[in-house]
Amino acid sequence: MSDGKKIVIIGGGAGGGTAAQFARKTDRKSKIIIFEKGKYAQYSKCGLPYTISKDIDDIYDLIEFSNEWFLKAGIDLKLNSKVEKIDINKKKITVNKDNKTFDESYDKLIIATGAKPSIPPIKNIIENDKIISGVFTLRTIDDAKNISIYCSKSKKAVIVGAGLIGLELAESLYKNKLKVTVVEALPDILANTLDKDMSKIVFDNITKFVDVITDHIVTRVESESGKIKKVIIKDNKTGKEKEIVSDIVIIATGLIPQTSLAKDIGCKLSNKGYIIVNEKCETSLKDIYAIGDCTEFINFVTKNPTPIGLGSIAVRQGISAGINAAGGSYTLLDGVLQTCTSRFFELEIAAVGSCNDKLIFGKFNGSSLPDYYPGGKQITIKVFTDENGKIMGAQAVGDNAAQRINTYAAAILGGLDIEKFRKLETAYAPPVAPTLDSITLVCDIISAKLRRR
Repeated sequence: MSDGKKIVIIGGGAGGGTAAQFARKTDRKSKIIIFEKGKYAQYSKCGLPYTISKDIDDIYDLIEFSNEWFLKAGIDLKLNSKVEKIDINKKKITVNKDNKTFDESYDKLIIATGAKPSIPPIKNIIENDKIISGVFTLRTIDDAKNISIYCSKSKKAVIVGAGLIGLELAESLYKNKLKVTVVEALPDILANTLDKDMSKIVFDNITKFVDVITDHIVTRVESESGKIKKVIIKDNKTGKEKEIVSDIVIIATGLIPQTSLAKDIGCKLSNKGYIIVNEKCETSLKDIYAIGDCTEFINFVTKNPTPIGLGSIAVRQGISAGINAAGGSYTLLDGVLQTCTSRFFELEIAAVGSCNDKLIFGKFNGSSLPDYYPGGKQITIKVFTDENGKIMGAQAVGDNAAQRINTYAAAILGGLDIEKFRKLETAYAPPVAPTLDSITLVCDIISAKLRRR
C-alpha cells in the first residue's frame, strides 16, 4: 500500500510489537524498525506474577515473539536501544546503544514507551536514587526473577497496594509459602475495578489465606545490616502507627506514563501526563502515533478521557497504529470499554463499563448450575443502567465471571437496554448451565426498579 517508507517504533512491548506485525502485514515493502530499551523481545507483562508462583515454570515462556521471529518477518528489532530524542523537523530519532549514540530517520513514528511503577513517598526505601535491597516493583522479567530469588530466602512479605497486580502477587507469594500482608491506602480493595459490596466478597475470600489491612498507608521501612526488618503503617483515620515484621516489600501502587519524549516534541498531553490519541492512534503531531500505557483515549460509556492500562487495549491500539502507519485504514471503536478480569485464590472477578451513584443497579446471587444438580458454584452479578434502562456497566465475582462480563461488553457495544437483554436466550443443560442464567436474572431486578420509577 506504500512505496516502501520507513516505520520506526519506540518500544517493543505488546503494543509496539503488535504495531510492527500489523504494519508488516499491511505493507510488505516498508522498512520497519523497533527500538526497545530492554533486553528481551516482546513478552507478556501480565504473566509475570504467575512465574513467581511457578504456575508458569519457565519465565522465558512469556516471550511471545522472539528475536528470530521478528527477523523472519522482516522486522528489525534492536534491543538494549534507548531512544533519547525525537527531532520532528528532520524526522529522525537519536538512539543510545552501548553508550554510543546514532540517528535514525523515519517517515512514520509510533511511540509505545509504556509506563513505569509509581513509587509512593515511603521513608527509607530510596538510597542513591535507587530502591534498596528487599523492596521491589514488578514490571519486567528481571523484576520477576529478582523477586523469585528473594522470596526463596524470605518468610514474611508486605505488598503495598490491593489492586489487580497487588492481589495477584499476594497469591503468588502465598504459593511460595510466605506469610503475606497486603496494605491498601483506600477503604476497600480493588477500588478501581469493583464496587464496595462486590469487593467485599473478594476480601472475605482472600483473607482466609493472607492478611489484608485497608485504610492504612505505609510510612516507612526499617532495615538492619542491609535487610528489611519492619514495615511501619499508619491508620488513615486515627493516625495511629503499627509495625509489621517483613523480609520483603513489593510496591504495587499503579503506574506513571513514560511520555517525556512526546512532551519534548510538543505532543498534546492530558492533565495527567498521558499522550492524547484519536481512533486511529494518531497524536496531535503529523506522522506520529502513540499506543499503550502512555496514552489516553475516550471511554465508550462515559465519553470521558481514560488512561490505557490494559494489555488487551494496547494490542488493539497496536493493530490500529501499525495498519495506519503502513498506509492502510483501521479505526478503533468510539472508546474503550475497559473490560477486565483476574483471579485470586480460585475466585474469578470481571468488570466492564461504568458504575456511579447516578446509575440504577441490580444485584443477584446465583449458581453456575441448576439447584438440583451437584457442583454448582456461586456467581454474583451487579449491573448498571441509566434511567432509560440502557446498560452502562457490569461486575461479576465467581464462576466464569470473565465470560459473563464479555456478554455484557457485547451488550454495551450494541447499545442494548435491560428489557431486551433480560430476555436473552442463554444456553441450558443441567451439567453445564441453569435454565435462566444469572446474567439475565439480575436484569429482572433492574426492570422492576425501572417500572416502579
